[in-house]
Amino acid sequence: MNAAIGYAAIIVVAVASALIGFYGLRVSRTTSDFYVASRTVRPWWNASAIGGEYLSAASFLGIAGLVLLTGSAGLWFPIGYTAGYLMLLLFVAAPLRRSGAYTIPDFTEARLESVWARRVTSTLVIVIGWFYIVPQLQGAALTVRITTGLPSWAGSLAVAAIVAVVVAAGGMRSITFVQAFQFWLKLTALAVPVVVLLIMVGDLEPALPPVEAFPPAAGPSDLDVYRTISLMVALLLGTLGLPHVLVRFYTNPDGTAARRTTVIVLVLLSVFYLFPTAFGFLGRAFAPDLAGTGEADALILLLPGRLIPGAVGDLLTALVIAGAFAAFLSTSSGLVVSLAGVISQDLLGGSVRGFRIAAVASSFVPLLVALATESSGLAGSVGLVFAFTASTLCPTLLLGIWWRGLTARGAIAGMLTGAVLSGAAILGGALLAASAGGIRPLLEQPAAWTVPVAVLVTVLVSRADRRGVPRGADAFLTRLHVPEPSRRRLP
Repeated sequence: MNAAIGYAAIIVVAVASALIGFYGLRVSRTTSDFYVASRTVRPWWNASAIGGEYLSAASFLGIAGLVLLTGSAGLWFPIGYTAGYLMLLLFVAAPLRRSGAYTIPDFTEARLESVWARRVTSTLVIVIGWFYIVPQLQGAALTVRITTGLPSWAGSLAVAAIVAVVVAAGGMRSITFVQAFQFWLKLTALAVPVVVLLIMVGDLEPALPPVEAFPPAAGPSDLDVYRTISLMVALLLGTLGLPHVLVRFYTNPDGTAARRTTVIVLVLLSVFYLFPTAFGFLGRAFAPDLAGTGEADALILLLPGRLIPGAVGDLLTALVIAGAFAAFLSTSSGLVVSLAGVISQDLLGGSVRGFRIAAVASSFVPLLVALATESSGLAGSVGLVFAFTASTLCPTLLLGIWWRGLTARGAIAGMLTGAVLSGAAILGGALLAASAGGIRPLLEQPAAWTVPVAVLVTVLVSRADRRGVPRGADAFLTRLHVPEPSRRRLP
């Protein structure tokens, strides 16, 4: 691959993102601008920004790699990612916006009237955010190494530095402009090459690899019923607890706008996931060797140049490199915004200066983890984060919105139980993969049992602590579920 193409694409995206971010700095003046863009982001604009931050390295590169490795079995991931937003639409979007909070810890503290519930939630948000950023930095490392020949650490460092500067400069208001631009860039970067490739390869003979070219253990091709159900539980419920997604609903003007935003996001995601899936099946037909060389996640970066040599192939390659880099930047930016808001409010006084310090810290702590580890598959890594989120924040969020009987002790017990069980399973699955035997599926895909256990503990402890139900629970739930115009008419 021509390294100049990689350099040019990455530089253009980085400069464009920085310029758009600094434009947002011109209109970011207040604390509310930095945390929630003063709650004035309209549905289409917000939906584009959500698409920008949600469609991460796992979506842009990982889905195509999974389809290359596993065929139709890899489709469970885009189905789960998209359906998770349907869950958001039905159960979370409007009530969360009506809560009036800035962050998820703000919500839990207000709902449960407990500082300790807030502290536990804040800790989990930080852990989830950091470990979600790591795959983005690893994806950047892979992209820079393949496209430019630079060492892997250069890609991770570049993304961390750009994100830290842009987020610290303009906060939520600034990053909204950047992420909306990056979503449409990512969509274009996949759609145009797929269409051109489908037109150009019409007369080519597909490669016919031996069966062993697609290793059965390389992805979720060996999913049994349990693994499939557990994966879907993780993806459906994990979406409900992603801090960088939930903070977006605080930026809508009202609950109705939050619902409209979610509907638009569902449409945008459904369209987007057609293209990495198509890339994956093109890869199975024309580049099956990548499945056996450990480069499945690089399929989108390598396929255009393989199938269309010359200037057209170079232009398509530059476009997908730009889209990939936009994916790393946009998701990392959303995560850093949500983490900076939590860290600043809990530890640094909630000022704009505190937000900026927290943004820098939130960018470089996961960088150290990314530099010290190697990716085992982008989509799989993100899937484990979803399982952890589904087992910790999701039960508290759903029960806090829909059940009056939730108490602070119950929420804390449930979150800690989910964190310990899912964390132990994820770490144990990595350490004991070869010797786990019959319990290996339970460790590799733990959500199907860790989520029910966390919910059960939350409910049982809350039931045993009925006197701990917050005095303001009824008023708070009314605020969550009564639409704004109706609420204004109440006596």
